[in-house]
Amino acid sequence: MKKIVILLVLILGFSTARAQDDKERERIKSLKTAFITQELKLSNKVAQKFWPIYDKYEEKRRELYRREHREINDVECISESKANDLLLEFVEIEKEDYELKKKYFTDLKTIFSAQEIIKLHKLEEDFHRKLIREYRARQHKERERNNEKEE
Repeated sequence: MKKIVILLVLILGFSTARAQDDKERERIKSLKTAFITQELKLSNKVAQKFWPIYDKYEEKRRELYRREHREINDVECISESKANDLLLEFVEIEKEDYELKKKYFTDLKTIFSAQEIIKLHKLEEDFHRKLIREYRARQHKERERNNEKEE
């Protein structure tokens, strides 16, 4: 009985954490969408063409990222042959990422000028920097609150 209760608590904890992660991911996606739409001054017509291309690209990039950064348990126990296979897979993922980016830029050129695509690229970098700054500021505030509680 104890094992079942512990298992249920763990499952609920993980599903709650995952739900919070999904909720946070959706919130960030909404903020990013609003930021890019506003900064590029996208009309409804252009936005209807752009966002499906962008979302498809982002999903494929996420898939590549997951493949490359999957958890490798106990690296010391991997055989040399398996390690070489992993290295080849990493190179293959990089090639796929390159081809994906080329296709993405080609698709974007049907909607935007090259200058606008460069601006989009810069806006994405700006958004990520702001996101990181916000995260660090929150972490700092949380540490300060924890320090105040300890005193």
